[in-house]
Amino acid sequence: MPQTTKPLVISAPHPRSLDLIFTDEARRILHDRYTIVETDPDLVAALDTETLASARYVIGQPPVAPDTLSLMTNLRAVLNVESNLIDNMPYEDIFRRGIHVLTTGAVFAVPVAELGLAMALNLARQIVDADIDFRRGREQWGGEGNQHARLITGAEVGVVGFGDLGRALRRLLAGFGCTVRAHDPWLPASILREADMIPASLDEVLLHSDFVFVLAAVTTENRGFLGAGEFARMKRGAALILLSRADVVDFGALMDAVRDGHIVAASDVFPEEPLPADHPVRDLPGFLRSAHRAGALDSAFKQMGEMVLEDMDLMDRDLPPVRCKRAERETVGRMRSKPVAIN
Repeated sequence: MPQTTKPLVISAPHPRSLDLIFTDEARRILHDRYTIVETDPDLVAALDTETLASARYVIGQPPVAPDTLSLMTNLRAVLNVESNLIDNMPYEDIFRRGIHVLTTGAVFAVPVAELGLAMALNLARQIVDADIDFRRGREQWGGEGNQHARLITGAEVGVVGFGDLGRALRRLLAGFGCTVRAHDPWLPASILREADMIPASLDEVLLHSDFVFVLAAVTTENRGFLGAGEFARMKRGAALILLSRADVVDFGALMDAVRDGHIVAASDVFPEEPLPADHPVRDLPGFLRSAHRAGALDSAFKQMGEMVLEDMDLMDRDLPPVRCKRAERETVGRMRSKPVAIN
């Protein structure tokens, strides 16, 4: 490997790419400041020992075994632009060595919150169904077309999980005058009150809400925690909007609750992605579908690159990173999200 005074960065952001997450100008800055070694995530361990020893940063979330990490003596941070924290690194060793694990997932908060609100509005006013009926010449005019319509303004809203996405959604809901209950066992009640929400148990959220937004990440403790019993406790006619990961619900039970007419639902995420052509959710009435596209805006991807550059600049000057979100040693090992396959 040629000698260089520039810090070395291992780039393994699959399925994302440097072209996707950096503007042309930002990528020029990246290459001006750093020596970039691009590789496939599964080939990081096969890099020569000099490259591994010199690497200051890793862009991506490649699998890193303990013996590989032991060779990375200059590593300061893993900058996860996949954005899901995946159980593929020896996090205890990483934290013991003072290496930062950073995620750019906050870039998706606003676009996902906006689409989630749009889904709720659609479920409240049947916008997509009315458009399809109009195209087919069977539209219902005026009040006849609003027999099942309702307002979000003044509604009872529940939020399950309150991270960056929850905060973005709460800001959007502020103009609707909703009563918002929130359930998040990883947060103290004061945080929820400061965001003008009512701290609540999961049962309270389900029992009282006209609209339930599911925003919780998948962990070792909550896979499938919303099942048939939970859906049955929701108000008849209530709407569930799933925006985080499909693994937090029993997806079959969710479809059953919609099929029975007890609730309506919308989801941007599914148990398999892409979804099989014959999956029964595709033609399920009362279920609004989006192909995991809520956050996938070019503006969000490019914001990732901006955050990465700014935090690497801070760390180069022996300052702590502040733009990306830091993984916490107490919770990072509990995360169980699946890697994304499609941007």
